[in-house]
Amino acid sequence: MEDRKRVIALGFFDGVHRGHGALLELAARRAKEKDLRLSAITFDTGTGGMPGKERAPLITTPAERAGLMHRLYGVEDVIIEPFDHRIRHLSWRDYVTQVLIEKYGAAHVIAGYDFRFGYRGEGDQERLRLLCIEKDIGCDIVPQVRLNGVPVSSTYIREVLARGDMERAAAFLGHPFCLTDLVRHGNGVGTELGFPTLNLFLPEGCVQPPCGVYASQVWIGERAFPAAVNFGRCPTVRDSGEPTVEAFLLDFQGDLYGQTVRLEFLKFLREERRFPDTESLQAQVQKDIRETREYFA
Repeated sequence: MEDRKRVIALGFFDGVHRGHGALLELAARRAKEKDLRLSAITFDTGTGGMPGKERAPLITTPAERAGLMHRLYGVEDVIIEPFDHRIRHLSWRDYVTQVLIEKYGAAHVIAGYDFRFGYRGEGDQERLRLLCIEKDIGCDIVPQVRLNGVPVSSTYIREVLARGDMERAAAFLGHPFCLTDLVRHGNGVGTELGFPTLNLFLPEGCVQPPCGVYASQVWIGERAFPAAVNFGRCPTVRDSGEPTVEAFLLDFQGDLYGQTVRLEFLKFLREERRFPDTESLQAQVQKDIRETREYFA
């Protein structure tokens, strides 16, 4: 990384939701005003090591977080710090001086109203603000963001995703719930049924939406294709143990094995269920495809 001084946005940024967006937008303004490099620091895992903090399922992997911050907010550097023994036991003062200022060249830092840092979460917004004054670097604290009176938070968005309300989740995230993964070889059942699918997997430790069918879109490079997506165990033909993602692209022909794609879940269409035979399943898939087309129409 270059030596240019930085404005650093601080947080875990799980989901990169609208509250995080307010923080990152302010960081971008400060970077432009002060000719600083726009950066953000996140962690590789949740803060389950802090008192009173249970490790919650992730909305986004660290790589997904970085991609969203680059794509939506123009963040030049997303620094993914390991939440290891050293970081977990570093005092709040040492985190600011040794990590933010000395290691990463912070000239201005921005954090949310509820940001906690340092050993046992003893650092808070007021300690951060006073230490930045002492060290002669800039500091902004971003207040809570609400949408229609509801606080925007990763916790609330997890609850919304868990009940399959993709449209409300997208409203609070500021973007669709998404999955970026390498296209794998499946068992060929989709092809046998006449609906060849892309096979993807939600990473371990991430939020799982309800098993079912979703109107979605799949990004291949800079192009998006409508897709009918089944997330589940395919009880009619396979009844696998772990849920998988199978995406049937409506208007695409080609081989994507080994390529990385981004899938965005847009609307929950129906629950997954077992059909009496493959003919019934095929008829339902045709209906799912029609409903997906209607969604995009």
